[in-house]
Amino acid sequence: MANSYFRFKQFLIRQDQCAMKVCTDSCVLGAYAHVASARRILDIGAGTGLLSLMVAQRTAAETQIEAVEIDPAAAAQAQENIAQSPWAERVRLFPVSLQEFAATRPQPYDVIISNPPFFQASLKSTDTVKNQAKHTETLSFSEIIAFAHQFLAPAGKLHILLPPHEAKVFEAEARLRGFHAQQVLWLEATPGGKLLRAIHTYARQEVPLNQKTLAVRAPDNSYTPSFRQLLEAYYLIL
Repeated sequence: MANSYFRFKQFLIRQDQCAMKVCTDSCVLGAYAHVASARRILDIGAGTGLLSLMVAQRTAAETQIEAVEIDPAAAAQAQENIAQSPWAERVRLFPVSLQEFAATRPQPYDVIISNPPFFQASLKSTDTVKNQAKHTETLSFSEIIAFAHQFLAPAGKLHILLPPHEAKVFEAEARLRGFHAQQVLWLEATPGGKLLRAIHTYARQEVPLNQKTLAVRAPDNSYTPSFRQLLEAYYLIL
């Protein structure tokens, strides 16, 4: 059973009310996404609020971060995590669906970041909350892309974390709406091991694709130097 909380160097994530717990690949996304110059950031499918707080830690004081979470229990817990963090004044949570949020006509974002539901045709569990968090019925790839098409600034970036197969599906749909993959970070458990996740960076501008691979653990099960360097500002154990 996952711990009821996860302590980082500068904030605490409580997660006992959330279907999706803190996981390594989400932490990599939060540390990797390029947000330094962003002044408006949106976290789609906030869950515990992890990504919002990770990017808040490494952005300027004037950067405003908004987050959308449809599940009431997860939204309440994310709000608690945000309120008890050092960045409560510049992170705002909206406990609604992305579709409802789009109807409010938000101002354009410099960065959109998401670790979305990605199961499309797999067997579902009897837990409806976990199904909502993991399956695309409540938040499809096309809806994320349509939102980005409408509300991402002209030079903005979309960072999204998906398994390799689903990442290819997303990329094909994104190209139909004029978005191009500029960077890919492939995550593998150990060097040369199976590719587990992909973090794609999309933008409207087409440039040569920059691809890198990050292994989380060395053969001796210690964290790799690259992983340590990326997460050292967050993980207590590094």
